[in-house]
Amino acid sequence: MTNNTTAQEQDYPLSAVPASARKSLWSMGLVLLGFTFFTATMWAGGTVGTAFDFSTLMLVLLAGNLLLGIYAAILGYIAARSGMNTALMSRYAFGDIGSKLSDFILGFTQIGWYAWGTATMALLLVKMTGLPEGATLPLMVIFGFGFCVTAFIGYRGLELLSRIAVPAMIVLIAVSMFIATSDAGGLAGLTSITPTSDLSVAAAITLVFGTFVSGGTQATNWTRFARSGKTAVLATLAAFFLGNGLMTLVGALGALVYQQADIVDIMVAQGLATLGILMLFLNLWTTQDNTVYNFAVAGCNMLRTRRRKTITLVGAAIGTLLAVLGMYEWLIPFLVLLGTFIPPVGGVIMGNFFVRYRGEYPDIASAKLPAFNIVGLSAYAIGSLVAYTSAWVAPLVGVLVAALSYALLETVVAGVKARRASAMGSV
Repeated sequence: MTNNTTAQEQDYPLSAVPASARKSLWSMGLVLLGFTFFTATMWAGGTVGTAFDFSTLMLVLLAGNLLLGIYAAILGYIAARSGMNTALMSRYAFGDIGSKLSDFILGFTQIGWYAWGTATMALLLVKMTGLPEGATLPLMVIFGFGFCVTAFIGYRGLELLSRIAVPAMIVLIAVSMFIATSDAGGLAGLTSITPTSDLSVAAAITLVFGTFVSGGTQATNWTRFARSGKTAVLATLAAFFLGNGLMTLVGALGALVYQQADIVDIMVAQGLATLGILMLFLNLWTTQDNTVYNFAVAGCNMLRTRRRKTITLVGAAIGTLLAVLGMYEWLIPFLVLLGTFIPPVGGVIMGNFFVRYRGEYPDIASAKLPAFNIVGLSAYAIGSLVAYTSAWVAPLVGVLVAALSYALLETVVAGVKARRASAMGSV
C-alpha cells in the first residue's frame, strides 16, 4: 500500500488534504452542525437564560455565538488554504516538538468530553427507561465503543451520520421550541418572564463563547477538506454561529419556561419522552464521533503515526474507561478550565500564519521547522496567563492577546535578525 493510499484511508492525519479529496459546502456544513449540536451547550444556554430578560438574553446569545463563529471561521479559512488541521499547523506555530504541547491539551480535552458524553448517554437512558442500575456500566461500554464507529470510518462516516441526524434533530428542536413558546404564552409571555438568577453580561458571554471554544479550535479537522476558504468560512459560521446559537437558545428557552436546560428534560416535560430519547442519542452521537476523531488527529501528530483508525479505538477505550471509573464527574470543571488555555492556541496559529508566513505555509514535508518555536510558545504563555487572570471574556482575551503577542514578538525578532545579518554583511 502506497503512502498516498494510506493517507487517504486514514484521512490525511500527517499531510495536507489534496484538492481531489475536498468536500462541498453542504457536506461540510452538515458534519460541523452535527458537531455543534451538543447537550452541554444547552446547559450553558440554560444558565444564561435565567439571568436576563428576554431582549438582553437574545443580545448575549447573539454576541457570544457571533464571537465564537468568527474565531472558528478564521481558523477554518487557514485550514482550507493550507489543507491542514490544528495539530499540523501547530508545528509551524510552536515547533516540531513544541507542537506536542497543543496535541496534549487538545487531545486530553476531547477525550474527557468523550467520557462525559458516554456516561451521560448511559445514565440518562437508564433513568428514562427504568432499566436496572446494573445496566449502566455495560451500556457505557456499548456506547463508548459504538459512538466511535463513524469516527473510525473517517470523514465519510461522520458525513453519513450527519446527513441523517442533523435534519432529524432540527425537526425535533423546532417542534419542541414551538411547544415551549406556546406554553409560555407566546412572545408576550416570554418577554414578561422575570430573571431568577444573577449573572453579569461579560460572564454570560464568556460562558456562551467558552463552552465550545475547544471544539472551534479543532474544527479545522473538517474545514481542511473545504474546496475554498469561502466554503470553510460559510460552513463554520453556519455551525458555530447558527448551530451553536440554536443550542444555547433551546437551553435558554427551556430554562425560562420549564426550569430545565437540556433538550431531553424539556421534551419529557412536554410529554415527548420517546422523542427525547431519540434526540439525546442523535445529539450525543454526532458530537461523540467528532470528539474522538479530534483526539485521534491530535494523537497522530503527537506520535507521528498515520494510524488514525488505531488511535481512534485507543481514544474510545480511554474515554470508556474514564466513564466506567466515574472520573467524568470531576473531569468537567477541569475541562472547562482548559477552555481558558485552549483559545490561545488558535490565537498563536492565526498570528503565525498571517504574520510569519504571510498567508502561505511552506510544504510541511520539506519545511525546516525548529524543535521549539520560542516566539509561539512565549505568545501562548502570555495569552494563557492574561486569559486566566482576566475578569472579562477570558477565552476571547486569550485569543487576542496570544495573536497580538505573537505579532509583536515576531516583528521584534525579525528586526533583530535583520540587523545582525546587516552587521555581519558589512564586516
